Amino acid sequence: MAATQSPPLTGIRVLEFAGLAPGPFAGMLLADYGATVLRLDRAPVQPSSDQLTRRKTSICVNMKSPGGIALIKKIIPNVDVVIDPFRPGVLEKLGLSPEDVLLKLNPRLIVGRMTGFRRDGKYSMMAGHDINYIAVSGVLSLFGRKGEKPYPPGNVVGDFAGGGAMCFIGILLALLSKQRTGGGQVVEANMVDGSAILASMPRLGLKNQVWNRERGTNMLDGGAPYYETYETKDGKYVAVGAIEPQFYAALLKGLSLKPSEVPGDRDNKADWPKLTEFFTGVFKKKTRSEWEAIFDGTDACCTPVFTNAELEAQGFDQRPAVTLKATPGYAVTEGDSGRPPAEGQGIGWEGSGWSEKGLEPGKGGEETLGQWLGWAKGRQYDVEESGLVLKDTAKL
Repeated sequence: MAATQSPPLTGIRVLEFAGLAPGPFAGMLLADYGATVLRLDRAPVQPSSDQLTRRKTSICVNMKSPGGIALIKKIIPNVDVVIDPFRPGVLEKLGLSPEDVLLKLNPRLIVGRMTGFRRDGKYSMMAGHDINYIAVSGVLSLFGRKGEKPYPPGNVVGDFAGGGAMCFIGILLALLSKQRTGGGQVVEANMVDGSAILASMPRLGLKNQVWNRERGTNMLDGGAPYYETYETKDGKYVAVGAIEPQFYAALLKGLSLKPSEVPGDRDNKADWPKLTEFFTGVFKKKTRSEWEAIFDGTDACCTPVFTNAELEAQGFDQRPAVTLKATPGYAVTEGDSGRPPAEGQGIGWEGSGWSEKGLEPGKGGEETLGQWLGWAKGRQYDVEESGLVLKDTAKL
């Protein structure tokens, strides 16, 4: 089917309070599928390290100023989604309580609120980061080698998969609900529950043979010799995922091994350590590219472990998370067919999938206000101490 329609979120207006990692990621995903996202930065202006800024624009608002809060309240009736990345109570202290203020100003508004810890848990008012959220969710305990301490897998599981992506899903569900009910609502996401649901299989597997042994000794966590990474002759790595017997047979064939030459039974967990040691020696006999030439096009489930620098050098194109054939999202790679939304067109879009210059606070946002509301500086708003403030509430 030919792509004949606009991205699915075209026309959706999002006001994103500036935050770190998960909030900007949710906003970026919304922008990738057609929403117009206006980031609200704090004034006085400070440089932002946020790089998840594709297709966004920005305004700076002094949230300690009554005129700044009044400006935000005037914007609220004209947007569809607000992204709140703050710890519990921050919006309330600003006089922007979702239930008591924002939804009364705009009953069709969706407020996506994201926290690290659960809002009703004992850690709710504590500071934390990805490692803390996945720690109390039980997920961190799954990562690491036998006999070693749990090993944090970067901040992918908590911040992005369990946080930003889950908040994005929640906002989409609320948009679907609004089509049916006509009303908005508050969407609460947190990285404890988000990461825990991602670990549903290992959590359930704790009760059976799939994942019931010590960390690092199970089939999918580095314990099995046929589901492991191996160093090659040139110091690079390959990944092996030959779980099924027929795939394992293809692996042995590529390694030029007969089953009788392998020192152990793949189905006997007691043999796994010596099998892993054996395969470690075999893979070091050739370079990664040599193994790649052998296994490409086979069902051995053996692939090279590429670094991101290698992928960039190869011209790997970063694509949207999913492809909708009739209503596709915008291309991530600069120069592809996807185009930024009409509102805020092109502003703040510097990314190619591999680099992002970020979004300077205040860049492009006044143009977005003009497109959304017809506002102009000096008429509806002024600038005080580098932040926008509502000019004259009595005339608006």
